[in-house]
Amino acid sequence: MSIPATQHAIQIVGVDEIVVNDSKPVDEVGPTQLRLQVEACGICHTDVLTVDGGYPGIVYPRVPGHEVVGRIDALGAGVQQWRVGQRVGVGFLGGSCGHCEFCRRGDLINCKNQVLSGIHYDGGYAEVMIAKDRGLVSIPDDLSAIEAAPLLCAGVTTFNALRKSPALAGELVAIHGLGGLGHLAVQFARYMGFRTVVVARGADKAELAMKLGAHAYIDSEAENAAKALRKMGGASVIVATVSSTAAMAPLIAGLRPHGQLSVVGAGAEPLKVGVGDLIFGERSIIGVNTGSPIEIEDTLGFSQLQNIRAMTEAFPLERVVEAYERMHGNKARFRVVLTMGA
Repeated sequence: MSIPATQHAIQIVGVDEIVVNDSKPVDEVGPTQLRLQVEACGICHTDVLTVDGGYPGIVYPRVPGHEVVGRIDALGAGVQQWRVGQRVGVGFLGGSCGHCEFCRRGDLINCKNQVLSGIHYDGGYAEVMIAKDRGLVSIPDDLSAIEAAPLLCAGVTTFNALRKSPALAGELVAIHGLGGLGHLAVQFARYMGFRTVVVARGADKAELAMKLGAHAYIDSEAENAAKALRKMGGASVIVATVSSTAAMAPLIAGLRPHGQLSVVGAGAEPLKVGVGDLIFGERSIIGVNTGSPIEIEDTLGFSQLQNIRAMTEAFPLERVVEAYERMHGNKARFRVVLTMGA
């Protein structure tokens, strides 16, 4: 597999300054790194942290992208698990250190020295990417690059929120929002055996919610969603996929006793919660931060098994500005994926 000395890559050179670099050098791999020929890369809302300079201390120029699928073309001398030609992916968590307290306890997600793809090092908006061996996942052959890419972040985030929750099969689980995260969460919830209800704004989303597997739909513009959930017996878990914290908070009253609000949507505003809604019913709130490489592989495997797929819009790399604006303007239905023409 021949890789040229330079490549086409999308670089952020300053806050909100997106540049197409047609001659970015292709770097050599370090001892525990691999080089990928990128096939596709999802555009995730978290990429805003790179483009808008929202992550503290980010250094420019930087190539965004953390839903990356490609093939290995070069291995560092210390890499043992992977092989040249293998299809692999890289998610948001680009590789744990393996020696901090949390790594030693098996909590790779909360590694103190975790590197973030597209933030601490160049990501997948490019033809070639250098990745850390600890951050890689194996991609099944029967998943296309476009199908696999959104599962590496949006997929594993919603998958983990559900399977790590206290909900048992048959219990009521509510998915708040039917966007890029929510439309995957509905599918996961249904196939995990939960009684699945979608809470979203507007009657127009009901048909899609039911098509994706929901058992019921609540239009939060037409009725009080928390009351509607209580009439159903209360939700064991509400997975909040929206970015509006003001919309999340009132739903806590729709949880059954010991129910859990699982926050996966990244909102900029503080979450203001009525203490009474927590105390009376002993309810809780938890945040979910994507997943480790092996958890991404679990997500891919479950998605294969149940034929769960993201709804995607694909754009070639050179149309990155248009593609990014589709995501940023909330116009995409539902995940945007860049393709590299491989």
